[in-house]
Amino acid sequence: MDKKNLMEGITELSPWTDITPGGFVYGSGNSESFNTGDWRTRTPVWKQENCRQCLLCFPVCPDSSIPIRDGKRADFDFGHCKGCAICAEICPFGAIDIQTDGEGADE
Repeated sequence: MDKKNLMEGITELSPWTDITPGGFVYGSGNSESFNTGDWRTRTPVWKQENCRQCLLCFPVCPDSSIPIRDGKRADFDFGHCKGCAICAEICPFGAIDIQTDGEGADE
């Protein structure tokens, strides 16, 4: 089969105009619509009694999974947290533990 016939066959089977550009991404800034926490293999556990509300964990979270309410941090947004453990590393008070799935992590 020559190149011209091959290209005609491909076009007939799946014209490029039928393909959604970028897969399922239809616009920027839509990650809040998707629960990406399902990818997590490690789960942060907030120990509120150790937390001093220094808020050092909040700006380092790459998934914005540490909500702030009335100027204080709240428990994790597990719908978006991917378990990277950056928050646990930055916390100087030991207020965040990381559990690996299967260690009794609360979902």
